[in-house]
Amino acid sequence: MFKRIINKIKPNEKEEQEVKSKVNSFLKILNNKLLHAEAIVGGSFAKGTWLKNQHDIDIFVLFEKNQNMSTRLEVVLKSIFKNIEKLHGSRDYFIIEYENLSFEIVPVLKIEKPEQAENITDISHMHVAWVKNKTNENLADEIRLTKYFMKINNCYGAETYIGGFSGYLAELITIYYESFLNLVKNAENWKYGEVIDIEKNNKFSTDQKFPLIVIDPVQPNRNAAAALRKDKFELFIETCKKFSKKQNESFFNEKKIDQNKYNLIFKIEPLKGSKDVVGTKMLKVFEKIERELKENGFVIKKSAWEWRDYGYFYFNIEKKTLDKNIKHFGPPTKFKEDAEKFKEKYKGFKVKEEKERLYVILPRKFTKLNNLIINIMNDKEISEKIRSMVQLK
Repeated sequence: MFKRIINKIKPNEKEEQEVKSKVNSFLKILNNKLLHAEAIVGGSFAKGTWLKNQHDIDIFVLFEKNQNMSTRLEVVLKSIFKNIEKLHGSRDYFIIEYENLSFEIVPVLKIEKPEQAENITDISHMHVAWVKNKTNENLADEIRLTKYFMKINNCYGAETYIGGFSGYLAELITIYYESFLNLVKNAENWKYGEVIDIEKNNKFSTDQKFPLIVIDPVQPNRNAAAALRKDKFELFIETCKKFSKKQNESFFNEKKIDQNKYNLIFKIEPLKGSKDVVGTKMLKVFEKIERELKENGFVIKKSAWEWRDYGYFYFNIEKKTLDKNIKHFGPPTKFKEDAEKFKEKYKGFKVKEEKERLYVILPRKFTKLNNLIINIMNDKEISEKIRSMVQLK
């Protein structure tokens, strides 16, 4: 089974050679223009753990001195390429489309020791070296299984809007457990606060609570799992348990959301910019819509969202039309002070009592779902976070 999956997710020789040729061409063009800096390939491509048809290439430009690195890099890139996307982070970095590949070019400080790092990205090339040193072809395939398993089951990606396992984290824990299957068997028994110390450094100390602590073997004072959210940690454990009970390929098959199970669907055109920032803004819009629906009495039986070229928000609403009035409960009558405050607040309404608790009958602001949706779509807080939103259903 694993052989079949690896054949499906591992780049074949032709794809590997084509991508390698394009990457080498890009590096040659860039390095010919750089002064006192060198561009090298990083990420999963450099480590040999990339997945088939995943053509986002990380390029690190190593500068000898931290003096306006982003600005200097931007000048060089603009002298070579026409279309450059500038993204803001702890340092500005750039995205360039070249030969049907997407290159993310990041300026980093050239360092010899992790302690010299001024930014987490400065250590990235050391992560590459460590992983390459610890893997062979078989272990690289095991890492591919881990990444794909996480990806298909919505646990992969350290972006804020995902909160899952980063590529580097997936590599570290697979290397630690020596295979994908051994990782799954151990992850079943993980508890909140699980600690993995690959190099047995015992140098990590924190008062902060994390679902998982994986001490970075390159930078032992750092938790490589710091971006992992509790919900994704628990989802991964639960998925591992299910896979252990019934090992079949369905856990590696892409799961598409069945739109027929939802009666309210929005199509979102996201803003331009950093995927992490744009995705986080879309997540906030989804959460706001969900909150507005609930606060106005519309029961959500099921909800989900996904982001392909466009974002899609899915809701299954129990009733699209509600009663004109709602029974709004206040405090128990025995709490005299609170009861008086409740009466004062709703002095324009008839305050009644039911089972020793006060209540009033209030008119709903929205009784029809469509009216609430019109209000939501005109919300300035939402329009600032996305380009456009269309109701499909």
